[in-house]
Order: sequence, then C-alpha cells, then structure tokens
Amino acid sequence: MPGIKTFILKHLPLHHFKSYRSYSQDGEDMILKSFYETRKHYKGFYVDVGAHHPVRYSNTNFFYNRGWKGINIEPTPTAITPFKILRSRDINLNIGVASNPGNLTFYCFNEPALNTFSEEVALAVDKKDNKYKITKRVNIEVLPLRDILNTHLPVGVKIDFLTIDVEGLDFDVLKSNDWEKFSPEYLLVEGHIEFEEVFNYDIYLYLTERNYKLVAKTLRTLIFKHN
Repeated sequence: MPGIKTFILKHLPLHHFKSYRSYSQDGEDMILKSFYETRKHYKGFYVDVGAHHPVRYSNTNFFYNRGWKGINIEPTPTAITPFKILRSRDINLNIGVASNPGNLTFYCFNEPALNTFSEEVALAVDKKDNKYKITKRVNIEVLPLRDILNTHLPVGVKIDFLTIDVEGLDFDVLKSNDWEKFSPEYLLVEGHIEFEEVFNYDIYLYLTERNYKLVAKTLRTLIFKHN
C-alpha cells in the first residue's frame, strides 16, 4: 500500500486536482488570489466598503477563510448580525461612507445587493425593472472613509486591498479617503463600463493621478495596483 501511495503522489500530484471556490460576483477574489499566491501562508488585511454579506458576493470571504482579517462597512441594518456571527475576527461597522459626516437616506430593495444612498440610482432601478423594487427608506449615519480608517484601522497595519461597491457612489467614497495616509496595495472599484471607455473614466483618471495603475477588469469591477 505505501508503494502505491508513493507512486500516485509522484506521478499524479494531488495539487494538480486542487480547486478553489470563488465567493465574488465575478471572480474578483480569484484574481486577487493570483496576486498573493507566491506569498506562502501570508495573512493580510482588507477593507470592504459596501460589504453586503459575509459570504454572498463577497470579495473578502475567501481570504477570511485563510486567516486574513479586516474592516467590513455595510449600512444595511439587517446585515450587521450575519457579519458579527460569521466574521468575528473582523471589525464590522453598520454605517455608510460619504464625503461629509452626517446622516443620509438609504434606499433598501427586495434585492439587498442593490441597496444604495444614491436617490438617482435607486429611482432608476425601481422604475426600470418590475423585479427589483424599493421596499423602504431608512436614515443611516455616514462618515468619510478617512475618518473611519483613522478610528478603526489597527495601529501599524497596512491595507492589502480595499474593495468598494456602493451602487453609484463609488467615486464619492474614493474622494473621501486620505490617500497620503491610506494607500492600499490593491484597489477594487465597481465600474459598469466598456473596456475601451475605461481610459476616459473619471475613476480611472482620479486613481492614476494617485499612482495607481489598472491591472485587471471584470464585468463589473476595475482592479488597480499601487505603484
């Protein structure tokens, strides 16, 4: 029996049959995995703005399962309990991100992935599609990203990647950061845009000015790396 096992391991290495499960909507976590796969046993730190759910459509759950930890920011009132249960190592914040501190109206849909602070986006979705409808409006506390990171980012910890998906207000979140102080190695930003239009896109231009370069794109997400 030991001889058979040795033969199998030599000629049919088990790692050739190994596969990974993606939790992201379009496989963004597998792209990130490829950036870190040479760093054996590495356990980094992420920040997820518009985290939605600890597992569903999550760009961070794959990494959490491998020992990473981070900050999840999600304003949907009912979302915080699953995060506290399934992401006990993380810092889980039930607030929104905006240019200035205060309170904003948050539009909740029958599909929580569509929840947004953008009245324009919310009304457009509600009007366009009979399947997705606004179910309620709630008043939610919001803070600039720089304030949240100043308060909650552990001292001495660098952000490996920041992922932003806030249904229409992604640029506002970016502009609320302190880029001199907080510059993640990788940055994922929602962007429903054709590839040939990317290089005139306001988010692309803003980030290239801050020393980021575009390294990948999925159907809904632009992925940048800090130079």
